Amino acid sequence: MKTQYYTASSLDGFIATDDHSLEWLFPLGDINDTSYPAFIQGVGALAMGSSTYEWMLRHVVKPDAKDPGAWPYTQPTWVFSSRELPAVPSAVIHFVRGDVGPVHAAMKRAAGGKNIWLVGGGDLVGQFHDAGLVDEIIVQVGSVTLGSGKPLLPRRIVSPSLQLKEARFVGPGFAELSYAVPRKP
Repeated sequence: MKTQYYTASSLDGFIATDDHSLEWLFPLGDINDTSYPAFIQGVGALAMGSSTYEWMLRHVVKPDAKDPGAWPYTQPTWVFSSRELPAVPSAVIHFVRGDVGPVHAAMKRAAGGKNIWLVGGGDLVGQFHDAGLVDEIIVQVGSVTLGSGKPLLPRRIVSPSLQLKEARFVGPGFAELSYAVPRKP
């Protein structure tokens, strides 16, 4: 069982624009050409921040649409937010706040031996990192630069440094990098 940050980033280190847009991402390639289909099969629980959750509501679920979409995950999901957010009917979503440690323990129990996916954003993943709870970072680095936006991981990680495990070509739009996150001594 691993706790993994799996995401995409621009070449200059941003996961979204300043206004939370991901429009830069979609023209770069097909998600089915990445490791995502195999990755999601190994996931037993997810965590995301409120901005990521709200993006999912606006662009995937669209609850106010004539024909709303379904929540895309069957796994239980924990959404970290200091605000009240609308639920998605029939989805197993836990709204939480505060220290990531106790929530991570609950996620491990719910994951049933499978991996925990830290969907994003970067600050939430940083909190998991600060608590020593991140095992792996997998990032598809896109062939664009944004100049500014929401950072991949707004933390200084230098000692011990991340350990590159794999680098993979994913077509002309992406390189996929996998890093082990060593524990601090």
